[in-house]
Parts: sequence; structure tokens; C-alpha cells
Amino acid sequence: MAFPRPAIPRDDTTLTRIRALIDEEEIGVVVIGRPIALSGHETASTTDADTLFSQVQEHVSVPVTQWDERLTTREAQKSLSEAGLTTKESRDRVDSAAAVVMLQNYVDGLNAE
Repeated sequence: MAFPRPAIPRDDTTLTRIRALIDEEEIGVVVIGRPIALSGHETASTTDADTLFSQVQEHVSVPVTQWDERLTTREAQKSLSEAGLTTKESRDRVDSAAAVVMLQNYVDGLNAE
């Protein structure tokens, strides 16, 4: 089961924070979201995610994979709304909630194999 964690900001400490989280939580695999347009085309965000993926692969000792994150933000917003949060209240939580949706989709995909 996927659990929410605060979003890790993209800055000079990103890789250090990811390594620390791997150690603290005994994480066995890192899943990096890969944002692709609904049309299936890559975007600037896709390129940015691919760069992060490569950097993380080089700096951690566990497997790193990418997973399609299309529609996860929309699904997260819907779930937060159904939980009674307003758009304003959920703004700070939506990235973490979308990551949970993506990770749960990844786990479900593994279980389907």
C-alpha cells in the first residue's frame, strides 16, 4: 500500500533527501513519475522528469523506475474534495496525494503481472 509523504522540493538537496528517505524508510525501489500529455506526447515536464530519473539512478543503490503519472493529479484532487477539503485547503497536499495515486497504480500494476 502507498502512503503519502511530503513532496521533496527540487533543489540542491533533492538527491540527499531521497537517499536519506531510502535509508530511513528502508525503501526497496524508487518510482519517479513520468508526466506525459494526454495525447501521449512528451512535454518539457517529461524531459525534466527524465533528467531527475537519471540523476536518482546515479546516486542511489536501489532500483529506480519511471511510471506514467497521467491523470493522477485529477484523481488526487477528486479524492481530496471527497474528503471534504476545499481547493484552497488541498493545494498543499495535492502533489503528495497524486504521488500516492501514482505509486498505488504502480503497485497494482506489479500485482497484475
